[in-house]
Amino acid sequence: MKSEVGVIAEAMLEKKAQDVVSLDLTRIGTAIADHFVICNADSTTQVVAISDNVVEQMEKECDRSVLRQQGRENAFWVILDYGDIVVHIFKTDQRLFYRLEDLWADAVKTTYTDKNA
Repeated sequence: MKSEVGVIAEAMLEKKAQDVVSLDLTRIGTAIADHFVICNADSTTQVVAISDNVVEQMEKECDRSVLRQQGRENAFWVILDYGDIVVHIFKTDQRLFYRLEDLWADAVKTTYTDKNA
């Protein structure tokens, strides 16, 4: 059985997301979630498609609904909050600007490709 983080990563890759990574934040006492899953795409249309697929696959495969989501209206940075997992889907230039992984450099990082999701 796939982990929820794995389901999210696979849903991202199905829609051709780039640079899909997860950050395990469980050892960081100040983190707001246990995991971040992060990716990017070159267009706002693709950002929305990735977001929609993550929501759909999490409901279908894990019976989990998103608690809160933000950013869909402009699709530069969509955040899907599942409580213990927070999903960040960036437009490529926004990801490069915010460099979220650098803020959580102490986290254990996993990179996903079509082969390991």
